[in-house]
Amino acid sequence: MKHIALIIILSVSTLCHVIGQEQIPLFNGKNLEGWINHGTEKWYVENGELICESGPDEAYGYLSTVENYKNFELTLEFKQEADGNSGVFLRSTFEGTKVTGWQVEVAPPTKHTGGIYESYGRGWLIKPDPNKDHILKMGAWNSMKIVANGPKITTYLNGVQMVQLEDGKIGNGEGAIALQIHDGGGIKVKWRNIKLKPVE
Repeated sequence: MKHIALIIILSVSTLCHVIGQEQIPLFNGKNLEGWINHGTEKWYVENGELICESGPDEAYGYLSTVENYKNFELTLEFKQEADGNSGVFLRSTFEGTKVTGWQVEVAPPTKHTGGIYESYGRGWLIKPDPNKDHILKMGAWNSMKIVANGPKITTYLNGVQMVQLEDGKIGNGEGAIALQIHDGGGIKVKWRNIKLKPVE
């Protein structure tokens, strides 16, 4: 009897662990529920896609999650139209359009997509090997994965590891996930299939 009870307990524990590791959709494909707009740039949903586009101010803009996320595996797809200078922020906080946190770069060719940049801080922390620049498909859909686990951040583009960084300051960071639109105008980027899986 004790043996059966132990099996049941272990089975329930395993099931709870698996459920805890399921992917959470951050974007519902219908509207911006669960997100906060910082700035005057355009964020809207069209044909099931989340689109960011330069507004009349041609300034920096951000769309951040309402919830904060610490350790996770984030997957998404992006398609750059026009200039395509954007990014994915993690463990970030906001004062208007001033962001404190870390950006995984999304940018045109030769502009270090997949690298990690610290806003209002140390600047570039790590850039991908230039020989990986061809992995970005400008004007087509790209897949990105970001694994944040304590002080270690690993980024992937179209299935290829771009960078891996271990940094104590990032490890101590707390905050939201956010998408960025760069200043300068003429930018348009589409996003879809934004999903997060917690890392324990």
